[in-house]
Amino acid sequence: MLGWEGAVTTIVESPGDRVFVALYDVHPWDASQLDEVEGVVAGTYRKLTVRVVTLDGELTAWVYVFDGYEGGMPTAWYLSEIANAAEKAAAPDDYVAQLRARPTRTASP
Repeated sequence: MLGWEGAVTTIVESPGDRVFVALYDVHPWDASQLDEVEGVVAGTYRKLTVRVVTLDGELTAWVYVFDGYEGGMPTAWYLSEIANAAEKAAAPDDYVAQLRARPTRTASP
């Protein structure tokens, strides 16, 4: 399934790969609102609990996983937003550079 013009964000198992993210404390009311906005209620995404490794040790967090993943490329704008977020979350420079170098469905923003 594609988003407006390209693939939507999800995560998939890929041994040896890492995903750098920012973690947030989310109030239960906000979590239920996010579930609705992100498509959990409609069945588009599943909310999974995963174990994550931080600089302070391991903890659990939840993530949204797209149920209809079939691959595909995001738009240049969408990939840029993801790379910008990774950069803000202090992901390693080479990780951000690899994100920015990925192919997209559209021209650069």
